[in-house]
Order: sequence, then C-alpha cells, then structure tokens
Amino acid sequence: MKTKILLGTTFLAMLFVAIFNYSISATAKDIDKSLVAKKGNMNTLDPTVVIETTKGTIKIKVFKNEAPVTAGNFLDLVQKGFYNGLTFHRYEPGFVIQGGDPQGTGTGNYVDPTTNKTRYIPLEIKSGLKHDAAGIVAMARANDPNSASCQFYITLAPASFLDQKYAVFGKVTEGLQAVMQLRQGDKMTKVTMQEAVAR
Repeated sequence: MKTKILLGTTFLAMLFVAIFNYSISATAKDIDKSLVAKKGNMNTLDPTVVIETTKGTIKIKVFKNEAPVTAGNFLDLVQKGFYNGLTFHRYEPGFVIQGGDPQGTGTGNYVDPTTNKTRYIPLEIKSGLKHDAAGIVAMARANDPNSASCQFYITLAPASFLDQKYAVFGKVTEGLQAVMQLRQGDKMTKVTMQEAVAR
C-alpha cells in the first residue's frame, strides 16, 4: 500500500515537474518569439534624409524596404558624412539635378578608405518604383548597369523613359521648391538621416 502511494506520489511529482518545465520552456519560447518580433519591427519604417543646400532644405523618404541594396548604400554614405560639402554638378532644365560626385565632374565614385577600392552596387529595379513625378530620387551610373556608386539625381519632371534602367530609391517629401531652384555648382552643406518613428 505504501509502495503504491509512494509510486503514485512520485508519478504526480514527476508529472508536476514535467508540466512546470514545459510551462517554463513554452514561456521562454514565447519571449523569444516576442523579441524576434520586436527586433524584426525595429527600424523597418523608411527613414528620411535631410539635405541642407544653398537653396534650402530638402527631405527625402528613402525606400529601404523596397530597394534595400540601393537605399542601404545611400544611407551608409549619408551616415559617413560623405555628401557633406559636395556639389550638384549637373543641371538639366525640366529633367534632373544631379550630385554626389566627390570630384564634382560627374566622373567620381566612392572609394572605401579601408580597402582603397571603389564601391559599386548592382542595379536594383522594382516595377513599382518609377520616375513618375518631379522629386523622384535615383542612382546615376555609367553605361554599365552595375556601375552606380555615390552619385544620385532628383527628377524635375516625370521621366518614364528611365524606368527599369535606373534604380529609384526615394522621393522628395518636403522642399521640392528648393529642388527646382538648384543649379550646377549649388552645394549640399549638410546631409543627415532621421529614423522614422511609428505613430
């Protein structure tokens, strides 16, 4: 009788421990999932890049979710302070204003100081990202589709003939009037990034 009670008690104790351990394990998994979900949601909103120029301030929404490679390259250069003090070296009335060349001639690229190598990024095309208005931001490049480095342009009017040929990665959200006033030789005095905040 005592043996049966002992076995019964032992069984119940083991069952309790098993249930307790499962509960802890399940809770830990839930916490892990929660952390993963939070981590996945961190900084997933498209950031804004603020370009202070000699003609006024321009704010650009950068499509880091839709064009991660192109946007990532641009945001990295912004955070390095690469664009500070550079000029807009090309102005085409009714078409584009272009800048971001460290040489100011249209032939310069970003050279990584740690490797001494020029950084090029592959052409990243998305069907939903089009040159369909003034204020579209995209990467400039040479004839090679995968030769974009640091130069970018802002459209001054729709330019659908550029679609699927050049990588769109952003759009002007404020300061389009300043964009329209930019001319060859105007400067980017300071370029910074603002993380988007969920509301």
